[in-house]
Amino acid sequence: MKIELQEIHKSFGPVHANEGICLTIPPGTIMGILGENGAGKSTLMKILSGSIHADGGRILLDGHDASIQTPSDAIRDGIGMLHQDPLDFPPMRVIDSFLSGHPSGLFPRKSAAVQALLDLEERFDFSIEPEAYVEALTVGERQQLEILRLLWLGVNALILDEPTTGISALQKEKLFTALRRLAQEGSTVIFVSHKLEEVEELCDHVAVLRSGQLVGEAEPPFHTDQLVKMMFGKMISLGGRRAAEVGAPALELSGVSVEDHRLRVSDVNLQVRSGEVIGLAGMEGSGQRLFLRACAGLTRPVSGRIRIRGRDLTGKGYRAFLRQGIAFLPGSRLEEGLISGLTLTEHFTLAQERRGLLIDRRACHGLAEGRISDFNIHGQPGSTVESLSGGNQQRALLALLKSPLSLLLMEHPTRGLDIESVVWIWGKLRERRLQGTAIIFISSDLEEILLYSDRILVFFGGRVSQPLGASATTVDHLGQLIGGAGWDTFDQERVP
Repeated sequence: MKIELQEIHKSFGPVHANEGICLTIPPGTIMGILGENGAGKSTLMKILSGSIHADGGRILLDGHDASIQTPSDAIRDGIGMLHQDPLDFPPMRVIDSFLSGHPSGLFPRKSAAVQALLDLEERFDFSIEPEAYVEALTVGERQQLEILRLLWLGVNALILDEPTTGISALQKEKLFTALRRLAQEGSTVIFVSHKLEEVEELCDHVAVLRSGQLVGEAEPPFHTDQLVKMMFGKMISLGGRRAAEVGAPALELSGVSVEDHRLRVSDVNLQVRSGEVIGLAGMEGSGQRLFLRACAGLTRPVSGRIRIRGRDLTGKGYRAFLRQGIAFLPGSRLEEGLISGLTLTEHFTLAQERRGLLIDRRACHGLAEGRISDFNIHGQPGSTVESLSGGNQQRALLALLKSPLSLLLMEHPTRGLDIESVVWIWGKLRERRLQGTAIIFISSDLEEILLYSDRILVFFGGRVSQPLGASATTVDHLGQLIGGAGWDTFDQERVP
């Protein structure tokens, strides 16, 4: 399918998210859409997929005007979008989620749907059990399920918005293989990302957006410096490693074990000092999330002791940890970190200490303006959090944190963010370190872990490595440990 976007305009209040964008995408092409957070990439793709309406412009499919008012219209015309957060139903079984949206009436032939799902899985080398529950799947498997569902609905132009966020290296490899196959078969693939190395590896053509405008296009061989300059209007440097200036112990774990219905992390002994940064690496579901939540008081350990600044908080709830200067930033920003429907002003007001029964709205508005300015949030005091880009949602979360903090715990603090936003956020986190805050964070980006951590813990199937010095560790070494190789060294060290 040939897709033509002509003079697409879209504004949200004073923000011009798309400004006269003209772009042609030939069939059988993997088109990369690059841009910093807030550049207008997702807005443009939501217009093409029917999630939002353009203020002006035309969409042509194979030379014919298309009237795409809803996602159903887009799917009818052969366009489907895989959103950054999969649009599925976690409490449902895989096969029931697969059937959603299919025009098969009230009583679909489930056996035919199961066979269709299995046939598609075999075609793309996916492996998802039809009777499993969606909530038991990894992010990568949920993504695979959504791709198969869209293909079953007849989609031949597939849009993927930041699809590699939070998936394993193996799942990414399978995804890229599937996308290449679709393009070879004549389908159109649109790959929206801020990750230059992935776009360069996968795409046949790249279009770059900046501040709502199409600023350039490129074809292989790609030149990274040129793409970065088009994205940001300047060159961006990640900066170098900075040695930790550590203080007194902020967190002490003694023989801590924590478990859920699927996994047990056993016998962790760790001391984290003020100003130190600890990175947690591992495949999704290996135990690092469970471990981090135990450190925050969200999950209670089944054994061992947890001390914060020398105070024993074992068995205490989250509020007790909060009172000791612990903060937790979840990876799911809109599900756990922010409240959809509330404005930035309302978020900052709720995060403040209560002073009296009445709310001073003028003071709250001023507070929001100050935080928006200090944290460079692209939004207004009255902007709802769901209207912000991913990078601005993350900045808003950081702006909600109190100061000072003893310990900051973060799940994927830069997931889905462009290079400039990553550098900015770690600049803010370094300011926290200088104030004596200890930081523990999870990331699927091994380069990020190596660059910003002082020490690293690797998780594999509930096992936890001894702390590794980041300056003496490599990506290859971490990759081997994440894949299960080299653990005998740690086992020997534990033998008395």
